[in-house]
Amino acid sequence: MQTAGVVGGGPAGLIAAEVLARAGVAVTVHDRMPSVSRKLLLAGHGGLNITHSEPLDRMLPRYGAAAERLAPMIEAFTPDDLRAWCAGLGEATFVGSSGRVFPRSFRATPLVRAWLTRLDSLGVTIHKRQRWTGWTADGAGLTFTGVGAADDGTRTEASYDVVLLALGGASWPRLGSDGSWVDLLAARGVAAAPLRAANVGARVAWTAGFAERFQGVPLKHVAVSVRGQDQAPVRGDAMVTRTGIEGGPLYATGAAVRAALDADGRAVLLLDLRPDQDAARLADRLARRRPKDSRSTWLQRSLGLDPVAVGLLREATGNAVPDDPAAVAALIKAVPVVVTEAMPIEKAISSAGGIRWSEVDDDLALRALPGTFVAGEMLDWEAPTGGYLLQASYATGVAAARGMLARLGVAGAASAGPEVPGRAGERMTGIEPA
Repeated sequence: MQTAGVVGGGPAGLIAAEVLARAGVAVTVHDRMPSVSRKLLLAGHGGLNITHSEPLDRMLPRYGAAAERLAPMIEAFTPDDLRAWCAGLGEATFVGSSGRVFPRSFRATPLVRAWLTRLDSLGVTIHKRQRWTGWTADGAGLTFTGVGAADDGTRTEASYDVVLLALGGASWPRLGSDGSWVDLLAARGVAAAPLRAANVGARVAWTAGFAERFQGVPLKHVAVSVRGQDQAPVRGDAMVTRTGIEGGPLYATGAAVRAALDADGRAVLLLDLRPDQDAARLADRLARRRPKDSRSTWLQRSLGLDPVAVGLLREATGNAVPDDPAAVAALIKAVPVVVTEAMPIEKAISSAGGIRWSEVDDDLALRALPGTFVAGEMLDWEAPTGGYLLQASYATGVAAARGMLARLGVAGAASAGPEVPGRAGERMTGIEPA
């Protein structure tokens, strides 16, 4: 029987293992953690956002510079396919009011449990607490070192007909993805773009009073852009923290923030506190100020600004918010917030960078290492939160598995896939998990 080794037990690695096993390949998964899919389980604590329901012509641009390479893979394993796959595991999904897709249970645990049961029934072997350390002296096999108190330092070797590396990026290293593979692959001639924090908050030097009063308070319904960067404003809720600002709009502008930091050593966020109203309309409403209104009362009564928004205006102006309606309106449409740096990668939801696309062919095989494939966050792509990260991880895992089957000469490799019983789901609106 032909054999395949999968290094990494996250979504990309496990979906590849399922595709390979269904095609009759003997699959062994190696993972450094005590249990697989630790990051997926963590993501499910707040409500597992498995994919997004928007049409592909809107979804694919979310992947930025990598969209062209990812497009055929996501088109071959679409959000509908992923939803059907979930349903096949007994976890029906629904579309929330934001367009994000969630399992009915909101949680990752039932999905992972059912998935591991399926993989076991397919004969997939999973070795845990094994850190990949490279190749055997002859380059033909893989080497692993045991981790954990029970077997720390134990060295093992394994050889397979094909290998998939699905080791993730460098975010949440305590869950298994620490980016240590970069040096191992560099030594074998595989180039990677530096791993950097993505979907992460930004550091802001708030005054002590503002940070103390408003940490943990959301800025609701704002639009965020980055001064000097060619990116459309991103709407959503931002969250003030003691040391900066976080939230979906910040995550979606992460690449622009990094570009500004690289160019100037700082980035200036522009927060539009009233994205649905133009400056002229705001100025007209502000012009109706009553003589006895304080500045805070004026802003709250005229525009409905809440205390954190008023506080942000004071913070941005050194507590010197202008009295002129037109000037205040212009400020409200673009409140400057200076970012000194991104939060560290250890606190990031995901990472940017990874194996450069020039290093892999269309099947995700490494050009420098015949028979070795890569998938998931190891590749040089990034996406905002909202289901896009998992969608691409699953899709690249399926694509890599098909490439591995083609190398093994398995008939029907191009159409091989996980169990997708049918495309069915429902749409719901209302409260979604945070």
